[in-house]
Amino acid sequence: MRHRKSDNIVDDKDKIEIPNAVDREKAATASSNIKFSSRRVFVVCLVMRMANSLVVQTYFNPDEHWQALEVAHRIAFGYGHLTWEWQKGIRSYLHPIVFSFLYKILALFHLDSPLFMIKAPRMLQSVFSAVGDLYLYKLSHALFGGHVAQWALFSQLTNWFMFFCFTRTLSNSLETVLTLVGLYYWPCIGASSSEVHSVSRKWGLVVAALACAIRPTSAITWAYVGILELLVTRDRLNFIFLEVAPIGLLVIAFTCLLDRLMYGSWVLVPLNFLKFNFLSSGGDYYGTHKWHWYFTQGFPVMLFTFLPFSVAGIIMSKQWKLSGLIVWVLGLYSVLGHKEFRFVLPVLPIALMFSGYLLATIGKLDSSYGRTKDSISIQKNCPSKKLLAVLFLLATNLPMALYMSLVHQRGAEDVMNYLSKEALYGKVESIVFLTPCHATPYYSTLHRNLPMRVLDCSPSEEKGVLDESDSFMMDPVGFAAEFAKNWSLPSHIVLFDSQEKLLKDFLASHSFQEKRRFFHAHFKVDRDLQASVVVYSLKGQ
Repeated sequence: MRHRKSDNIVDDKDKIEIPNAVDREKAATASSNIKFSSRRVFVVCLVMRMANSLVVQTYFNPDEHWQALEVAHRIAFGYGHLTWEWQKGIRSYLHPIVFSFLYKILALFHLDSPLFMIKAPRMLQSVFSAVGDLYLYKLSHALFGGHVAQWALFSQLTNWFMFFCFTRTLSNSLETVLTLVGLYYWPCIGASSSEVHSVSRKWGLVVAALACAIRPTSAITWAYVGILELLVTRDRLNFIFLEVAPIGLLVIAFTCLLDRLMYGSWVLVPLNFLKFNFLSSGGDYYGTHKWHWYFTQGFPVMLFTFLPFSVAGIIMSKQWKLSGLIVWVLGLYSVLGHKEFRFVLPVLPIALMFSGYLLATIGKLDSSYGRTKDSISIQKNCPSKKLLAVLFLLATNLPMALYMSLVHQRGAEDVMNYLSKEALYGKVESIVFLTPCHATPYYSTLHRNLPMRVLDCSPSEEKGVLDESDSFMMDPVGFAAEFAKNWSLPSHIVLFDSQEKLLKDFLASHSFQEKRRFFHAHFKVDRDLQASVVVYSLKGQ
């Protein structure tokens, strides 16, 4: 009896252990499949983003060049223009130093030619962007499953603004990548299991801290996520004092040391940034919008035809934490007077994920309806509904993406590409830009240490005092005549055709003649129509 009982016990153990082994095997297989799927997704995204970066040939925002590549060029090669922000210490070197390493590698292998200097930074950013795409896929997969993840990725890759902006070397682009990575690792957002909860949260904190170091305004996003985590976690004291505080202090210490090395003195960038942009409303110097602009114009333009899909996806998914993050970010940024599309770029992928949710559900019927004749008939028609939705999104977003990336405001890039090649062959001695400040790239594209002069637009401490850029735009002829009294005659002048018409006599009187003309835009953005960019050179040049 004992022997039989022992046998029964062994049998019972086997019955218990065999299913566990099967479960472990299934879990391992699922994990392997997810890893393989992630690798495949990353490769596809990388190829697409690299192609994306090559397509983008237009000028969007000065910060892409003046706050990233120009600074990186100065670090790597010893010359490059630093704007007033770097004199005031409201920018961290953490972002531009990434591209300075790229420049150093190009120089080491003698690849710092005009072509590589122009294309390589965006190619590097395309690698970061592909990581962001991958983590949007992984976050969607964790929250909603693989089918939704595929359609979320489709939405991300085909949205016109992501195509137009994501591979640009803006700090906002890298901030968006870090936001997607961080959200995936935060337990209160992603679907982390309890076993990896603590480790996952620490990774999320590290990424969040880096995002805030690159752009202090990223704290708006992570304050929301941190509050959510604080509400749901059981170990609140450990979370605050053993995770948030040490990781935050380590990242702050690292960035402070880096900025101490680069600035030559101790500079607390987040504090200076806060004083200028929030406490003194310094950003308002560059223009303001109505408080509701992000809700009524900015974000809807970025989403474009994905907007109704995103709204419907939010309602159907009932994922209120992430949809709340979008509202939170748009709401707090609305308090600031100065508003730009790129400021809210980090939450655009989240809205597109909800578009993916809706696209994934189109054509699916609730099983409770049963297989009636009507349901079968509807099921036959559903694929066409999805196809129509996809075709609609492609037909509206791709032309917009291509036009904005290839046509609109391309003259600013083309003129510097041209001058960099001319300078390579010794045909340029010096350049004066009679344009609004920061209207073109600068040394980071020219890549020759030649005298150049751009009109200044640093904020004045005295109200009502116009900077050089505004003075020139108000009275081009008077400003140019006064300006020419103290200049060293340049070999080339760059200006927009809208001011060229007024300065014809001035240019002729100083022996300048038109050298090249580049198409710029079909319609104005925030000033008079700047249809083309014109290069004038001294006669005989």
